[in-house]
Amino acid sequence: MNAPERIPDLLPKALPPERLDLLQRIAALAGSLGLPLYAVGGFVRDLLLERPVLDFDLVVEAEAVKFARKLAAALGGKVTVHDAFGTAQWFPPQKSGNAQAIDLITARSERYPAPGRLPVVQPGTLADDLRRRDFSINTLALRLDGEHFGELRDDLGGVDDLRRKVVRVLHPASYRDDPTRILRAVRYEQRYGFRIAPSDLKWIRAAQGLLAELSAERVRHEFDLILEEPRAAVMLKRLAGLGVLASVHPALHWNKAVQARLESAGAGREAGWLAWLLDRSRQELEALEQRLHFEAGLRQALFAAADLFADPGALAGQKPSQCARRLEGLPLPALEAVARAWPQGEARLKLNSYITLWRQIRPHTNGDDLIRLGLKPGPAFQTILTALRDAWLDGEITSEAEEKTLLDSLR
Repeated sequence: MNAPERIPDLLPKALPPERLDLLQRIAALAGSLGLPLYAVGGFVRDLLLERPVLDFDLVVEAEAVKFARKLAAALGGKVTVHDAFGTAQWFPPQKSGNAQAIDLITARSERYPAPGRLPVVQPGTLADDLRRRDFSINTLALRLDGEHFGELRDDLGGVDDLRRKVVRVLHPASYRDDPTRILRAVRYEQRYGFRIAPSDLKWIRAAQGLLAELSAERVRHEFDLILEEPRAAVMLKRLAGLGVLASVHPALHWNKAVQARLESAGAGREAGWLAWLLDRSRQELEALEQRLHFEAGLRQALFAAADLFADPGALAGQKPSQCARRLEGLPLPALEAVARAWPQGEARLKLNSYITLWRQIRPHTNGDDLIRLGLKPGPAFQTILTALRDAWLDGEITSEAEEKTLLDSLR
């Protein structure tokens, strides 16, 4: 880990030139207004760990919305305001080369009315804002304005925990206040090669039952973030070992086959969900859908993948045209997930042939051609076109001339 005093030297190495220039211009405006401005959380953590940093949340000890509007007045761009939380997004002008929005947050405090409930927020000091965060490694604040540029604020031992490679919440009730922190703790632990503090493991065990009470959206969002990680498989394995997956839903079981599928799928939300769940029964998938409310496209792909995965015999001994009819219309991500998961053999070979070649084969003849030949539009059109495609797939015709001869016999 880098020494905190080196932070000003690290910024030019960590940020693309245009992003660094934008940050410096924002800081200069804050300095001219006498407004303390801080980059907080993951930006500072990853800077010290020498990891890529692109996004940054900026905290001001005043109303962030007013500062966002001053930014737009001085530098151009547009502002989107979220009054309920005192936050705003500033979208720099397109010509600046910085299409990403900048999040501006008013320093605030939080209190949780009940375990697992969303917090009640109100304006506060920077100290309040740091104390409301999840883990000590996310409580670091880097001051950016004026002569204070580069000063690191570490109220809660974040630097020490980065050095010790420890993931630690700020108080014993933290996981009860927000049980999604259980999932994030494992994500950070495995992403950075850290370890969750022993006291945290005890608190996680006490709070993990509350995960069952959280909304589908909150839990699914955390799993989405995990599945976007390169080390998603080891993160989920760790969660399974802690009993966390079963606390979310019994159908989220884990074994070596699931881990192997996820490792071969690589990082990616949709590919990850498919690799994880394609061996579940339809009953289990329906139960998971009730718990996690998958978006429509993913839900369709999950059911299609599970049905196909359970029936490799559907392709065995079949001609290419018969395989195409079985597979046509199924979501491509589902087909790709099953192709990775099936063992080597005839079914996998035919599925890969469909993905890479057969699904793209079409006859030269189309509906307009049939009309020109004097045929009336109707169900017979599809019958003829399907027969022509099947003949190409099965090698019964291999040229346009042969297709024309077959077409004449079908009219």
